[in-house]
Amino acid sequence: MAKMTIRDALNTAMHELMAAHDNMVVLGEDIVGGASADGTDEMGGPFGVTRGLAAKFGRERVIDTPISEAAFLGMATGAAMTGLRPVVEIMFSDFLGVCFDQLMNQTAKLRFLSNGRVKLPLVIRTTMGAGDGSGATHSQSLHGLAASIPGLIVAAPATAADAAGLLKAALASDAPVMLFEHKGLYGLESEVADGLPAARLGEGRIARAGEHVTIVAASAMLHQALQAADALAADGINVEVIDPRTIQPLDAKLILSSVMKTAHLLVVDEGAAFGGFADAVLSLVAQEAFGALKAAPRALTPLHTPVPYGRAAEAAWLPNADNIVTAIEAMLAD
Repeated sequence: MAKMTIRDALNTAMHELMAAHDNMVVLGEDIVGGASADGTDEMGGPFGVTRGLAAKFGRERVIDTPISEAAFLGMATGAAMTGLRPVVEIMFSDFLGVCFDQLMNQTAKLRFLSNGRVKLPLVIRTTMGAGDGSGATHSQSLHGLAASIPGLIVAAPATAADAAGLLKAALASDAPVMLFEHKGLYGLESEVADGLPAARLGEGRIARAGEHVTIVAASAMLHQALQAADALAADGINVEVIDPRTIQPLDAKLILSSVMKTAHLLVVDEGAAFGGFADAVLSLVAQEAFGALKAAPRALTPLHTPVPYGRAAEAAWLPNADNIVTAIEAMLAD
């Protein structure tokens, strides 16, 4: 075991995968350093995840694209249909709006429309998350929106091991996979196993065992939930924290099993307050485990507004560990 940041785990996994798969190509905006870059001093995109790839594997496999998400996602979709395994970097998930027709009506549906004759081994990496003052158009968490599109697999890693492991699982899939990486977590260090083994798509994990309340929290909210669980433990409240890892397909069995044990549920998510991931989990539990609940299940999300630009307003908008403690205490007091 060793410690590694999420950024370095993803970069290491990318190098391993490109060495192992000659048909893997990587494309996106500034992933080398711009059209004039020669690949020897590449920036690796704004978050440094793709650094070193062009110098090692060449510009024919690591491609800086024009600023047109519709064009390069469409190109990657066609490439996947012909036997390549493209990994596309969309700099911010906010920019999915630019290529939403390609994503929703082509990428997600081609396997279905071809009755399975066409494989689509395409990985779309993108960022999510607020907290760094990037404003309303560079800070959204759209994993719930993507998960609502049939045909897409959607994952949101919270640790270095899962970031690398889910990327490897995504590349092995013959269905399109979206990997939402929280830009506030790239520098977070955590333990990784030797060889960065692949994870399993659709399989969550218990990040902390407990018996009184279940918290389901993905990506950066997982770490807020774990902080809250530490604080609540001092008062004798043992919280079970579940990291779903994959948003779609969701590990319903794991969540329902936990709720059957604790009889309480709080979903903490940075996505939409209406019709997002939190609502999907609440709906699942209300339909499948209603009789086990001792209190109404709750969601803790940001307000249903665009992400504020001002740092103080943004901090107040985001759920945090203190909000989670307050929500759990109110739930248990009901």
